[in-house]
Amino acid sequence: MDTDLPDINVWLALVDENHSLHAAAAAYWNDPSTPKRAFCRITMLGFLRLSSSPRVLSRKLTHAEAWQTYLAFLRLPEIVSLSEPANLDLTFHKLSSPASIPHHLWTDAYLAALAMQTNSRIVSFDKDFTRFPKLAFLHLRP
Repeated sequence: MDTDLPDINVWLALVDENHSLHAAAAAYWNDPSTPKRAFCRITMLGFLRLSSSPRVLSRKLTHAEAWQTYLAFLRLPEIVSLSEPANLDLTFHKLSSPASIPHHLWTDAYLAALAMQTNSRIVSFDKDFTRFPKLAFLHLRP
């Protein structure tokens, strides 16, 4: 794996020192063996939307602060932005089609497909990613 694709919950915990999962997110972030980390359009949009929500962080960010925080991440040399590969829809379709996938896991299936197509590893506090076989997944725990 060349790149980690942190889930939105990791980015949110990382920026809020009062978040219950901040210590675990910071430990992951500070691990010298961690490869490059990536945003994709979904994690970028999720971060912007949820960081400015009054119910997610201990202090919601203004729209300007959310953008500033996201752009500051992108300026770091260890952060990249993943583009969608041309064949992403085929993998996304395979992962999201089974009837066993609950409706609330559409985004997880998309992120899993993107990670698989870009040789990336998903990093999340959400164990739902274990339902995707062949996905490189680091399950962070508090």
